[in-house]
Amino acid sequence: MRSTPSLELSRAVRPWEFLSAVGTRAGLFGNESGRMEAWVYPLKVLREFHLQFHVGERLLPAEALARTVLVWPESSTIVYSGDTFTVRETFFVPANEAGAVISIEVETEEPLEVTASFQRDFQLEWPAAIGGTYESWDPELHAFVLGEETKKFVAVVGSPTAVETREEYQTNYSEYHWNALRLGATPKGRDRKLIVMAASMDGRAAAEATYRHLSRDYEELLRTSAEYYRKYLSETVNLELPDAQLQQAYDWARVSMAQGMVNNPFLGKGLIAGYRTSGTSARPGFAWFFGRDSFWTALALDAAGDFANTRTALEFVSKYQRADGKIPHEIAQGANFVGWFKDFPYAYASADATPLYLIAMNDYVVESGDTAFAVEKWDSLWKAYEFLLSTYDAQGFPQNSGFGHGWVEGGPLLPVKSELYQSGVGAEALRALSNLARLAGKDDASKQLAQGFQRQKALVEKGFWLAEENRYAFALDKDGKAVDEASVLATVPMWFGLLDKKNAGAMITQLADFDHQTDWGMRILSDRAAKFSGGGYHYGSVWPLFTGWASVAEYRYHRAFPAYANLRANSLLALDGSLGHVTEVLSGDYYQPLSTSSPHQIWSAAMVVSPVLRGMLGLSTDAQSGTVTFAPHVPVNWNSFSIQGVHAGTNSTDFTYSKTEDAITLQVNCASGTCPVDFEPAVSRRAEVLGAEMNGRPVAFKVAVNDEDKHVVMRFSASGKSSTVKVRLRNDFAVGYVSSLPPLGSASRGLRILSETWSPSGDQLTLQVSGAAGSAYEMPVWGAGEIQKLEGAELERRGGGTTLLVKIPAGGSERYARANVVFHFLDKGISKKSRN
Repeated sequence: MRSTPSLELSRAVRPWEFLSAVGTRAGLFGNESGRMEAWVYPLKVLREFHLQFHVGERLLPAEALARTVLVWPESSTIVYSGDTFTVRETFFVPANEAGAVISIEVETEEPLEVTASFQRDFQLEWPAAIGGTYESWDPELHAFVLGEETKKFVAVVGSPTAVETREEYQTNYSEYHWNALRLGATPKGRDRKLIVMAASMDGRAAAEATYRHLSRDYEELLRTSAEYYRKYLSETVNLELPDAQLQQAYDWARVSMAQGMVNNPFLGKGLIAGYRTSGTSARPGFAWFFGRDSFWTALALDAAGDFANTRTALEFVSKYQRADGKIPHEIAQGANFVGWFKDFPYAYASADATPLYLIAMNDYVVESGDTAFAVEKWDSLWKAYEFLLSTYDAQGFPQNSGFGHGWVEGGPLLPVKSELYQSGVGAEALRALSNLARLAGKDDASKQLAQGFQRQKALVEKGFWLAEENRYAFALDKDGKAVDEASVLATVPMWFGLLDKKNAGAMITQLADFDHQTDWGMRILSDRAAKFSGGGYHYGSVWPLFTGWASVAEYRYHRAFPAYANLRANSLLALDGSLGHVTEVLSGDYYQPLSTSSPHQIWSAAMVVSPVLRGMLGLSTDAQSGTVTFAPHVPVNWNSFSIQGVHAGTNSTDFTYSKTEDAITLQVNCASGTCPVDFEPAVSRRAEVLGAEMNGRPVAFKVAVNDEDKHVVMRFSASGKSSTVKVRLRNDFAVGYVSSLPPLGSASRGLRILSETWSPSGDQLTLQVSGAAGSAYEMPVWGAGEIQKLEGAELERRGGGTTLLVKIPAGGSERYARANVVFHFLDKGISKKSRN
């Protein structure tokens, strides 16, 4: 029994790509050639697991025959194909068991036998260690038993059908480091073999019990794990989108975030940062607990309605808060075995985790309504605030120097005293804590904090805005002077709406150009910068995290073109590379992950979810009032979509949105009682709003005008199973484009839309674009009948729609060139009939 069919992803094998199967207590990490390592947290069991096929007199390495990879939330499969046989190897880790199962399904015309080989690597996750270890064969279990001298840590690796083994050895004269299982021959036809791995931190009996349970109950465990993910998806915010790629990416991103929850038997349950193979080391990517990773991911979990995992993550991180209030940066899975918090420099290395803790806690409480948690954690929250205050310099900026790094941890962008990123989250933390204080009944503290927030917000704007360069500085140096380096990190304070609207718009225009925005996401700084390197982890690479920051920020400031391009970039990454996952970091020069990237990075998946829900759809909830805000910037080629299961307090609301030339229609289903809704759809600056009604009766509205668009703003309360809201329009117009990823290893070549400028009367629109010199780009058009004259592009009618063809001039020394497309519109008084 499989998961929802739409969640199956499949393609031809890329042997180098990461492949995994994970649960809350164990994980299999490897690549699509079939070489894997096994973990039962915090214990590494083995590495270099792989198959061989015995056919006649031949011994065939499985990796040479790997043809197709398929993934589902609960498992991953490699299909191997020979001349007369196929083998399907399925890697499965139950959602809540301390072990894994590898199923090997054989279909053959002639006798075939499978051998599974591996190297024992029985060790605790970095930085802990067990010491001397051993293995032995247990014929009754048909399994290798791995152990150590205290007999506390035990693993069992075997197969119910194993008929012959090969064991590692070491002597004075030679040594052999492989263990192997022959699984028994399949004469002809179909057969299935199981390889089972289990471990315990509490002796052999527990490991054996898990081994027998996994062997006996494999099919039921596979079914219940598939159901685990189906249930998870059904209980969080569901979307039905006309963009099939975005649909799959959104669903998989929710799965990927949930797969970041790890239950360590010594430390507790929390969010880890990401997964990668460890090879001969004991560091599986970032598969340990991080503060700031948890908090950025928590914002996406809240948006999707997964409040339980957010609370668990917040509870876990706060448990390790330092006595002075500082929030931890990272907690290794082996932290309890060593002096992690005293003897290692990593536990409290960052300064940004502390303000992000306050921000994430406020977001959780507002969206979930769990004010009791804020009251319970008040002392922890206030201590975090006091630590934040202790980091302020004489100017009033929270410092990185001497208190922990901000975003940038190393490289040529350092040293600095305070990043714009750090000052931005520091200011937002005050607003967050002010609201938490209000909800906790601490009105005096709330007012004090609100005043502090206003001071900090003004200070950030004044301290980092560079009027002559028309952009924000990256940071302040040790002397308090602005460091003039344009960076995507400026979009973090924009995410929270902290920066001046006009200045933020100018900064977004710079960031939207080809030197900052690649086809696969946002560089940390311009590729024209002297300090740029495409492989620089903190000085040139592309992080999906940055891309998500930029997308949410750009939507907040009504810059839907670069916002949608960034949203799609992250979404497409989830369907390429390691299927279903979004990688940690990519080259800033060419479309490929950095060689050190963690291929399944949790906050990268979060940066699909947040830009979709918080950005494009403009969804937010207030559990106290039960209100849902829905302020979408809908792509031009979307005629309809739906949203199910938006929870605000005890209310649950579904929306179905549709658009025609003359109207926006919203169907609202309220599960019970009354559901307050703030509906604020974006339309073009040219559009005229003729009226609004609900179930045939007029609804009050106003029009909020921005430089790039305007929003029809209305508030109503839906009740019963169905209410229909209609916004009547005239003269609406829109242009869009659908971005794509280039071939792997290629440079960027897509279109950038830098700015859109409307005349005050709405009769002219100028798009400033940037594209590969000599290239042509197609853009869908909505309301093409509104156009009287066009400069810098051509219109082509295809089927039932109209396409704009934009040609970028060739020549010059730059790989990219700019152009303007100018739309002159018909007089609004001309009727559609007379136009035709």
